[in-house]
Amino acid sequence: MTLLIGRYVNKIDKKGRISVPKPFRDIFVHENFCGVYVYPSIRFNNIEACGESYFRALTQRLDDSLEKFSPEQDDLLIAILDNAHALPFDPEGRVVIPTELLEMGNISEEARFVGRADYFQIWDPKSHEEHRHHGLSQARARAVTLPARRGPEGKT
Repeated sequence: MTLLIGRYVNKIDKKGRISVPKPFRDIFVHENFCGVYVYPSIRFNNIEACGESYFRALTQRLDDSLEKFSPEQDDLLIAILDNAHALPFDPEGRVVIPTELLEMGNISEEARFVGRADYFQIWDPKSHEEHRHHGLSQARARAVTLPARRGPEGKT
């Protein structure tokens, strides 16, 4: 699968439509559902968005990883599935993000789409800029790095 990377800002029109960036949209047009799934982030004031295959894998993980009917599973099901929406692309590649999600993300006139490899986020541009600078500062302060890649015999 092609990676979702980069940042794009698009305006929300008077009818509430916003164009999903073409590099992102092109990845999802070959799935069974020609659109995106959106739901509120549980970590930040933004919206998470993905294609059908990622959303199916996410829901499977919710089912497989957590004890059935546990409070943790219920909380995540409520946070994600109860608030999720399947948004089909119109012929111009636009979607209408529900007002409740835009309000949760403090998004009004324009939105920033941010790639996260196999899903993307939708932010208020100013909020994302603050988040981006904070994240970079934190990574530098902590000297965050990836672990060394291990070879076939477990050696680095």
